Amino acid sequence: MALRHLGLRDFVIVDALELALGEGFTALTGETGAGKSILIDALQLLLGDRADALYVREGQPRCELSAEFDPPPPAAAWLDDNGFDVGADALLLRRTIDRNGKSRAWINGSPATMAQLRELGDLLVDIHGQHAWQSLTRPAAVRSLLDAYGGIDTAPLTEAWQAWRHAEVALAEARAAQATLTEERDRLSWQLGEIDKLAPAVGEWDELNARHDRLSHAQALAEAAQAAAEVLDVDDTGVLAQLAMAEQKLAALAHIEPEFTAIVDVLASSTATARDAAHSLHAYLRHAEPDPQALARLDERLSGWHALARRFRRPPEELPTLQEQWRTELALLQARADLQALETQAAQARSRYMAAADAVSRQRRQAGPRLAMEVTQAMQGLGMEGGRFEVALQPGEPAAHGVEQVQFLVAGHAGASARPIERVASGGELSRIALAIAVTTSRLGEAGTLVFDEVDAGVGGAVASTVGRLLRQLGQDRQVLCVTHLPQVAACADQHWRVAKLTSPGGATSSVTPLAAEERVAEIARMLGAQAGSDAGRAHAVEMLQAGAAVPAPAARGRTRSRERA
Repeated sequence: MALRHLGLRDFVIVDALELALGEGFTALTGETGAGKSILIDALQLLLGDRADALYVREGQPRCELSAEFDPPPPAAAWLDDNGFDVGADALLLRRTIDRNGKSRAWINGSPATMAQLRELGDLLVDIHGQHAWQSLTRPAAVRSLLDAYGGIDTAPLTEAWQAWRHAEVALAEARAAQATLTEERDRLSWQLGEIDKLAPAVGEWDELNARHDRLSHAQALAEAAQAAAEVLDVDDTGVLAQLAMAEQKLAALAHIEPEFTAIVDVLASSTATARDAAHSLHAYLRHAEPDPQALARLDERLSGWHALARRFRRPPEELPTLQEQWRTELALLQARADLQALETQAAQARSRYMAAADAVSRQRRQAGPRLAMEVTQAMQGLGMEGGRFEVALQPGEPAAHGVEQVQFLVAGHAGASARPIERVASGGELSRIALAIAVTTSRLGEAGTLVFDEVDAGVGGAVASTVGRLLRQLGQDRQVLCVTHLPQVAACADQHWRVAKLTSPGGATSSVTPLAAEERVAEIARMLGAQAGSDAGRAHAVEMLQAGAAVPAPAARGRTRSRERA
């Protein structure tokens, strides 16, 4: 569950780079400006950071970034939930940025949004920058760190808070608008009373008009039916008699002319159909008397529809829909006007929120001392012997995150009082505390790759050796990448990559090279400040590498040589 491959093209000063990464702890070293942090920038962009045209190498239309990961189980579930391909044995991220700063991204070959990259990135990589201590001064970041450490799910708390706020808003609006609500409710009630008197039914308008048309034309309809019936069935000259005569004449000779048989069948069918029509006409005529009273009732009903339609300025056929709409609006107004019910709902919502907040508070009180103990232990090996880390929960106003504020307190040495972390004066202490917290909390995350970008700034000597050992130990379970200037840290790495940059008339050329044993000795000696070829420097470097190797580490995966051009 780690980063396998990182590819860059036309990125900042990089012409082309293809870098394969191994497991365990990998150190990236090199002179300042060689391009070490560019790799971290590229990885952050692949994980959803904001794009900028400045990332595109000068003179090129766009830059391209790509990364291949072993897909961890949480990422596979996320891919499935978001409609991305999950069948491959690798997770592929790709992003392009053009010279105008416009960006496009893909996940396993399918287009993706930056929000999706960020969500997925949280499951893949955990990045700790050299200014990580700054986030420790922000209440939201501190609270999120404690909640993540304690495995605290605050989603139910947030939902309860939102429900409570909505209930309070509804209650406040109802209280402020009681007079208006009463007037509006009375108006709707009167309008509904008027329309309920008519009680228009769905579809009734069309039916009324159809019936009115029939009754108003009753005489003409009866005369037409009578005339048609006489044509069909009158003495021996009607259509029925003539059809029957034609059928008989042909039937009598059908034994001579077989073709008559089919014609006789057609005539028989026509006769039956005409006879049915005649019966239907006679039946219609028995009930086709004009009904002036029924017509008058229909006229009155239609007049009622027209009158209401004019009053409410709606087409008559919309009256049933209007009636239902007003009933719904009246029910809502009555609910809003029911202050007692709204007060009860707000009280219940507050109770549910307070129960959820109390549950979160209990979990935070349990997680705080555990986090404090682990960070305090890590501080002892980072040059802060006797130092102490505390997690303080201060009562606060109810909010979406709960009813307390979370604050980190630090005592830099034995006997010192714990103070808020932002009041710790030493930058070195801030960096070491941030590193202690990062190491403590990184063991708990799901991300398969941990990235430390010069988090060892401000430390040295034995403390730097401790940092290296901590990172190597982390590499036993996770893939760890660290950009460092400290030889003590680099000496503890399972793999060591050197980033170098050369300038020539054709431009600057950088290389990222995996170091073999002898090359690694030379690089550590350089980082120690030894002169090239110095026996003392080489001896010191060998000693540091032997000490770093004493920390158990997993078997490293194969590494490949990479080139970077600027």
